[in-house]
Amino acid sequence: MLLDLHLVVIILDASIKNHVVTSISYVHSHNSPVIKTIHYVINVLFTEAKLFVIRCSINQAIRLPNINCIFVITDSIHAANRIFDSLLYPYQIHSVAISCKLREFFQKNNNNSIKFWDCPSKYKWSLHDTVDKETKKFDLISILPYRSSWDFSKKQECNNILNKWKMSFQVSDDKGQNFLKLLDKDLKLIELSISKNSLWVKYFGHSNYLCARATRAIVNHAPIGEYHLRFFPQKEFKCPCSLYPVKSRHHILHECKRYNNYWNLRRDTIAHFS
Repeated sequence: MLLDLHLVVIILDASIKNHVVTSISYVHSHNSPVIKTIHYVINVLFTEAKLFVIRCSINQAIRLPNINCIFVITDSIHAANRIFDSLLYPYQIHSVAISCKLREFFQKNNNNSIKFWDCPSKYKWSLHDTVDKETKKFDLISILPYRSSWDFSKKQECNNILNKWKMSFQVSDDKGQNFLKLLDKDLKLIELSISKNSLWVKYFGHSNYLCARATRAIVNHAPIGEYHLRFFPQKEFKCPCSLYPVKSRHHILHECKRYNNYWNLRRDTIAHFS
């Protein structure tokens, strides 16, 4: 039970199974029954579903009498941040609708406020964990004709193109052998991405100089002995450390003592190139 008479707490979550997004929100207010809403939607992006359930929950909260403070608790704070993003992006219709409702809420009283709390599911906070488990227990399969959102269709088409490219690349005899396979912070192989800033550029995009150097290292076109050997096979390209006959990328990243003080022991993660 909430002690503050003017406070409302919204706890929400969503999950995806069989392209069906289940979104659930609980609206808690002082001495009032919990308002529970469940939404199902097929073939939309996860962020769009999150924004939609935030939109519905805020609409319910501001209708409650004498409310001047709203707390929204979610495990997808990045989705909530899109509400205040002034740039153009998909599913902005939900952000605009939320902003309009919040404007009405703030105009009622200059002291009215809203706060967003990030509550990752892994922390298993009791109230949020209840909502999280409930969204995941639904396993719906659509049996009726349905439409796909434009953004979902675009994502599916991009995924199909990438999958076809990966398959053709794997069986091709013309693929390069020098591309460095790097891992992300969770030690998972970085996949191709068509998203803005993608998984690569966000590490290097702030510096043209760093981006150029990292790119040369990743594709093995750096000005080192291994690269020069392709064009001048008769020359000597011994590493200055005197421990390797050819100054190679692998030697620099994993073996050369001249670089050990700079490179982290885990040298196959992209973060260490930044």
